[in-house]
Amino acid sequence: MVTADELAAPNLEWLTLQWHRARQKGRATLLVIDEIQKITGWSQAVKYLFDQDRRALKVVLLGSASLSLRQGMQESLAGRYERIDAHHWSLAECQESLGWSLDEYLKFGGYPAAGELVSDLDRWQNFIRNSIVEPVLFKDILGLTSISKPALFRQTFELTMAYPAQEISLQKILGQLQDKGNVTTIKHYLELLEGAFLLKVLFKYTGSEIRRRSSSPKIIPLNNGLIHGFHNPNDIDTDYNWRGRVFEAAVGAALSTRSKGKLYYWRDGKLEVDFVLELDNNLYAIEVKSGRRRNMRGLAKFLQRYPKSIPIIIDLDNVIPLLQAENVDNLFLDGILL
Repeated sequence: MVTADELAAPNLEWLTLQWHRARQKGRATLLVIDEIQKITGWSQAVKYLFDQDRRALKVVLLGSASLSLRQGMQESLAGRYERIDAHHWSLAECQESLGWSLDEYLKFGGYPAAGELVSDLDRWQNFIRNSIVEPVLFKDILGLTSISKPALFRQTFELTMAYPAQEISLQKILGQLQDKGNVTTIKHYLELLEGAFLLKVLFKYTGSEIRRRSSSPKIIPLNNGLIHGFHNPNDIDTDYNWRGRVFEAAVGAALSTRSKGKLYYWRDGKLEVDFVLELDNNLYAIEVKSGRRRNMRGLAKFLQRYPKSIPIIIDLDNVIPLLQAENVDNLFLDGILL
């Protein structure tokens, strides 16, 4: 195992040298290269080296800049790789490593490096903003994409974190931004943020792909730490509406990243279902309850319209297994959440 995370980024000669050193250790050697994206031109070099002896070495490439890695794989390594996503930490990982409760997980999300700072809220928020968010926005994304208005891009991200698990129109986003933009620009920004694994954009379940894409999106931050980097996490103790949104966002993040199914939301007028999951020819209508009393009229209406769908209630009694699971699909397919 070697790393390209050096003060001066290694070059292609360094990469070739490490490759040859691993090759000399014999067949079936595992070569692991960390922070591969820091080597300029890495994907073309890896393609050339791998094609020379793809049966002699097993190679794992690690990197924290998701967009950079994805671009390199798509351009040069098509048909040569399996992508394995390392998601934000689950509740189980935070419990084991940090000893966190559900409430602490809802407040601070799954960023282990920031876990030591939670006793000092200002330091913790500064760490989230400056050591996690800023590098992704301005090194990973802006380093690969031409964005004419970086300030508008930053505002868009911060605004989406203020509306976790909420349906929000693109026009409303535009109306709250300080800089000028248009709907097409905001859509593009949301696609970039989604590609960097910061959030998930959900569309309304309608039975029609065209109608889905024209609906207002529902924004799911993929880590509660991103939400509370810009909002007081202690509000979940006093503001039941905010707690409900954060609770729903945590459920949505688990469904978005740890299921192979397609995830949507549903609304008909004032009636809504929090999440709709298409999984293995099954349709699950998922209602999230964080302890607040909520009527089930939206769920009843959805079941009436889609009678083959399976109702699921996620609440404090069964949310722990969902947030702990590395793969949530088995919880649905085995009926554990029913």
